[in-house]
Amino acid sequence: MLLVYTPKVTNRLGYTLGVVLRTILKVDFSITNDRNVFDAHDDAKLCYDGSRIDGVPFIKAHHLLFETTIAEQEPRCFDYNGTKALFPVFGKDVDLPFDPFAATFYMITRYEEYLPHREDEHGRFAANESLAVAEGFLHCAVVDRWALMVADVIHKYYPGFHIAERKFNAVLTVDIDAAYCYLHKGVLRTVTGLLRDMLHRHDMDEVKRRIRVLRHREQDPYDTFDYILDIHKRHRDMRLIFFALVADYGMFDKPISHHNIYFRQLLQHIDDYAKLGVHPSYASVERPELVAVETKRLADILHRGIVRSRFHFLRLRLPDSYRSLTPAGIRHDYSMGFAEAIGLRAGTGTPYPFYDLERDYETELTIHPFCLMDTTLQKYLRMTPAEGLEAFKREVDELREVGGTFSFIVHNQNLGELFGWKGWREVFEQACQYLDNQK
Repeated sequence: MLLVYTPKVTNRLGYTLGVVLRTILKVDFSITNDRNVFDAHDDAKLCYDGSRIDGVPFIKAHHLLFETTIAEQEPRCFDYNGTKALFPVFGKDVDLPFDPFAATFYMITRYEEYLPHREDEHGRFAANESLAVAEGFLHCAVVDRWALMVADVIHKYYPGFHIAERKFNAVLTVDIDAAYCYLHKGVLRTVTGLLRDMLHRHDMDEVKRRIRVLRHREQDPYDTFDYILDIHKRHRDMRLIFFALVADYGMFDKPISHHNIYFRQLLQHIDDYAKLGVHPSYASVERPELVAVETKRLADILHRGIVRSRFHFLRLRLPDSYRSLTPAGIRHDYSMGFAEAIGLRAGTGTPYPFYDLERDYETELTIHPFCLMDTTLQKYLRMTPAEGLEAFKREVDELREVGGTFSFIVHNQNLGELFGWKGWREVFEQACQYLDNQK
């Protein structure tokens, strides 16, 4: 067991050491501020202090993890061994020229999102506001790389100390914003949609397709669920999770009614073959009580508890959005990423516990970061399918190199190849094959 010495044990430090050592490196450890206990320890040691202890690994501490308030910080990004590093420290006797624990805490707690910042049109923290974008390391799994640097420091002093090799894995997540394009929308929405197509389309192809689907002569183009499940059968090593929007109808929430028998049967069918979580509505950010309401709706449909979530439109405001999940029974959230940019919002693809920075404590909620979303490629970045596939591969390669988790988002409706999505189904298939090749 690794024993860490520090002059002061704080919630922040205990949390960060837990993420770096236990979660990422799978190392069992304990903390002490008693020098006698530390000196008597006969296994691997690590000193986290302002000055070193002879003969043991030394990480010089920045003051961030000994604070309890939220204040403007100066991370001072610089290059170290091909990776961006934060919170430089100085001294001839340091084993690393920066504090990887303070840097990790700053990134995974999303410290900068608690400070004044600009929001986008949907009230989200804008990617361009992030240090990762400003300093050009959004595409790098910096937190995982910093952890591996810590592992190297430990091995330098204790070559025989066992640290398990990390293994790359992949998670496909599917957002069900609209289960059907034409079917099961009720008389008013169906008639309105038909009239809109007839009035505003330059040709009648859309009208004809809608009529064929409504007459059950053609499959609804958004009904790609069996196709997705079949893809998963061919790529079993890739985990699969769906997130269903069961909200009330609104300006940005346009699901099939959760009362609709066909939609309910669809969700029950999916639940037989894959994990299924709730997709809290756009409106739930302003009305957090809706999270519990919508979670219960899905639980009633599936006749089981719901423990996974991802916010619709990726509307994530810290810490309030995460605080709304635990009372609803949610234990795992998959919203940590950007809508308008690909990369790692928290600097890692590794799932980790949420730390409530305002309340200064670690919670029971686990954050599962994602790296890439289909609409980011096509809508926000306006990539061609070929460009999107290459971007996908670059992100996979980065997380494969550090043995991390690559999680990505697709939407069932986009795989229907309507409205500018032609060619992206092939990208999806090639991307899944590429993930298999990385094992």
